[in-house]
Amino acid sequence: MRRLGVVLAALLIALPGLAFAQMDSREAIALQNQILQLRQELEVLRRGGLAPPQPGGGSSLGMPQARPPAGAPQGDLVQGLLERVQRMEEELRLVRGRAEESEFRERQLRERVEKLEGDIDFRLQQLEGGQRRGDAAPARPAQPPQQAAQPAPQAAAPRTPQRALAEGQAALAKRDFRAAEAAAREVIASRDAPRQVDAQLLLGDALTGRREYAAAAIAYDDARRRSPQGSRAPEATVGIANAFIGLNNNRDACALLDELRSTRANLSGPVADRAADARRRAQCR
Repeated sequence: MRRLGVVLAALLIALPGLAFAQMDSREAIALQNQILQLRQELEVLRRGGLAPPQPGGGSSLGMPQARPPAGAPQGDLVQGLLERVQRMEEELRLVRGRAEESEFRERQLRERVEKLEGDIDFRLQQLEGGQRRGDAAPARPAQPPQQAAQPAPQAAAPRTPQRALAEGQAALAKRDFRAAEAAAREVIASRDAPRQVDAQLLLGDALTGRREYAAAAIAYDDARRRSPQGSRAPEATVGIANAFIGLNNNRDACALLDELRSTRANLSGPVADRAADARRRAQCR
């Protein structure tokens, strides 16, 4: 009973961190949807028109449709939208930072609970063993050791971000999406800058495998923002499009794929095949 009370107390300590991480995740998704909507409106204004109203006065992502004031210069509208996008992206970065800190604290608490549980098990086994020895006949005097005691094995070193990524990719290939997600979040929490893009893409793939498309779109978008001109940016764009298709938002998926086609006309290989498959599933023109 004492052991159960200690474990429950540790779990109660961890619950606020879990709730905070879920709240930040919902707030991040809402901010991300607003940013995507503002980018759409900005693109329409750049092309010389106004965003068409959606049925019910809302946008395709469920956010209120921005309507420019009558007679406002188009340059002012574009500048206003740019400032709104920048403010929302800053808020989104702050929310993601808080979410990552909460996940790190949650993982630390979970490790402490597991260690505490193991210590309790070990102490209970020692107590039970001592009772059994006390009930038995007196033991013979200890014989002198015949050889030197073997050194205790050293604890395994924590895995590096590179190893975590490799093991996460292996788990993804086996469709063990939870293990792949855990490895990706471990690398993201490590703040290892050279591997952040790879970790965000792995996280997006794992969340897509679990059909958590809204969170996957955010992970892919993080990867693309970290390196918009990098070699893996097209892969991130296709990932966002596939997440939109999973959310039944084919229009925005096709807009992203059209942008990818215009900016990366020479795209080839597996990413090009995935982009073509996404265009077919979204029924892009």
